[in-house]
Amino acid sequence: MFVPLHDNNPLTKIRFQFVTVGLVVLNVAIFILFQTDLVSVANIQAATSLAVVPTELLEEGLFGNDSTGRFDYLPVAERWTLISYMFLHGGWLHLIGNMLFLWVFGDNVEDAMGHFRFLIFYLLCGVAAGLFHTMMLPNSEIPLIGASGAVSGVVAAYLMLHPRVRVWVLILFRIPVPLSAGIVLGFWVAFQLFNAFTSVSGAGQVAWWAHVGGLIAGAILILFMRRPEVPLFDRSPTGTA
Repeated sequence: MFVPLHDNNPLTKIRFQFVTVGLVVLNVAIFILFQTDLVSVANIQAATSLAVVPTELLEEGLFGNDSTGRFDYLPVAERWTLISYMFLHGGWLHLIGNMLFLWVFGDNVEDAMGHFRFLIFYLLCGVAAGLFHTMMLPNSEIPLIGASGAVSGVVAAYLMLHPRVRVWVLILFRIPVPLSAGIVLGFWVAFQLFNAFTSVSGAGQVAWWAHVGGLIAGAILILFMRRPEVPLFDRSPTGTA
């Protein structure tokens, strides 16, 4: 696979990506303050109380009472886990991977939408990812955590906005190469879809269907949530390439 490092894509509408930076800081802070000691049984139970568990979400529904499922240490209604799960991570690599993608690609999506709409967009993508994961794996009792679904929505939006922009990526974790976002992110999207359709349901630790749900949500929402004057696919406002 590859690691995104930097894109040659300056901001044009906003001065600074406050929401993108704020989300990165919040995710890192939550991990450091509450999740670093993953060997603590109480800590694991508290984290899984805030995770999306498909069987519990379907049993309780979006408007049910506080959850009393076997994974719950805290009395959190399952509908709220669709928000809380995206701010928890299973380890440093999980956290760093998600935050790196958000850092590299989030600023330009925020630029295309504005601060407030980007925050709503990010949360909606995360919620959609959790719901899609639940729909595809309704019998799963494995807790779902991580920002991957929301970040997948950001990736989809960036791909639809800036497929021609050059992105520096680290191939095989050692070779820096500049490639177009269309190639880099197109391959990443294809990789998610391939794994979602070929992985054994419920097996492994990667929630591929959550990634797919986030991608679908991001691709749809960018059509309506970007600024009216912001074109798709790196086209000029007049429609010429």
